[in-house]
This record gives sequence, structure tokens and C-alpha cells, in this order.
Amino acid sequence: MPLPELEHLLIGRPADGVLQITLNRPDKLNALTFDMFDELTAACRALEGDQDVRVVVLTGAGKGFCAGLDLEAVAALLEMTPYQFLRGQEKWAGAALALQRLTTPVIAAVNGAAAGAGFSLALAADVRLVSTRAKFNAAFIRVGLTGGDMGSSWLLPRVVGLGIANELLLTGRFVLPDEALRIGLVNRVCEPDELLPAALEVAAAIMANSPFGIRLTKQVIQANLGAATLELGIELENRNQALTAGTADMREALTAFLEGRPATFSGD
Repeated sequence: MPLPELEHLLIGRPADGVLQITLNRPDKLNALTFDMFDELTAACRALEGDQDVRVVVLTGAGKGFCAGLDLEAVAALLEMTPYQFLRGQEKWAGAALALQRLTTPVIAAVNGAAAGAGFSLALAADVRLVSTRAKFNAAFIRVGLTGGDMGSSWLLPRVVGLGIANELLLTGRFVLPDEALRIGLVNRVCEPDELLPAALEVAAAIMANSPFGIRLTKQVIQANLGAATLELGIELENRNQALTAGTADMREALTAFLEGRPATFSGD
């Protein structure tokens, strides 16, 4: 499915198998307009099933990752009825849900501030790499709304644990890179000019494995976050192992391992 026309997202292909989505309002620190939520959701839907895209890298243009909701959009919220707000909220949160549902792994390369909705987008990624200039906060609580938005109340406790998530969502305070690494919010801290190369390095490590195995691994991790028992979690793992065992890529991977060479995957 071809990518739709996108006004505020830049699409690039920095390496074979990697698609980079760049939030592109650098003069506004990539603050999100209502249309940008729709664009991000549409881009994720268009990417689903694209066998040429093995990893997605999400980043921001200029000095910011995403400063949250644009101020003009914030002003529009004041004119909405609760019903209108709820319908809008369901649509805006769909962007984070689309990133999570994408069967392709998503790496957030957080190059600057990730506040409010930007924080939620970073949380929706599978891996978070950050620049030394990055910072995070759940801004919603500081503007009279709640600390949970676009999935943050579900995602954040699963990333950093309940106690730290409670503090961050209830206070809205900023988290800087060193603390973010210490609490497990991010996987790696990089100098600014090393951020995108680091993202491509992680992408290459992911792509060294079979496409089907990667897809099912992302899905099983997400599914088993809600598994009621260990037995149910193992049952899903067992099914996935049996499915991948019957693929040509599994035979190629095992043969390559035994022969001491890189595997060449066909997607079959």
C-alpha cells in the first residue's frame, strides 16, 4: 500500500529495510497539529505488510522530538464539548495505538524534548534511543487534564514500573537522559550526532533475524504483557515457535549458524 500524502511528516529510507519517519515542524519543536495525528496513523497503516520495511525509526526535525500538542490546538480544546473532546481524544490516541499495533519494530530516536503527546509517542515505540539533549514529561497533568494520555498510563508502568510511573504521571516533572537511562525509560543515551547512526545500528541488529520471527516476537511480547498466567504466556510462545519452525527462513538461519555465515532471508 503506497504511503499517503503527508504534510508534516518526512519519509526517508536511510538504509535498506529501514524507513525513517520524521516529525517535521522544527520551528514549533514538532508540536502536533490535529492533522499530524491522522498522518501518523495513516503512515503506520500504509506500512503494515510492506515487506521492504523491516524497521521504522521515528524522530523529530531540528532540536525537538515532539513538544506535545500545538498551542493553537490546545486553544481549540477549550471550545469543545466533552463529547467532542472524547471523540477527538479517541482519534488522537489512535496514533500511539497505530505505532504499537505495527508489526514492524519501531525505534524512537528522541533528539530533544518529548513532552505530552510526544512522550506518549516515544513510549509507544519498541526501543528508545535518546540524545543528551532529550527530556521527557507527562505534560497533561500540568494543564488541568489527567496524567494519562494516548496510552501513557498503560505503557509507562510497564516500562519503568508502577512507583516511578505514578510519580512521573502525577507530577509532570521532567526526566533528563541520565535518569531516563537509570530507570529503564530508554535503552541508550547518545551524543546528538551519534543518535541516528545508533538507531541504524540497532535496526541492523534486528534485521539480522528473520522477518517472521521478528513480527511474532513483537506480537508475543505485547500479548503476554496482559497474559493472566505463565501457562498462557508459554502456550502462545509454543504456538509461535511451531509456526516459525516450518519456514524456509528458519532452515536458512540454522544452516547459516552452523556454517558460520550471515543468513539470507527470503521472508518465506
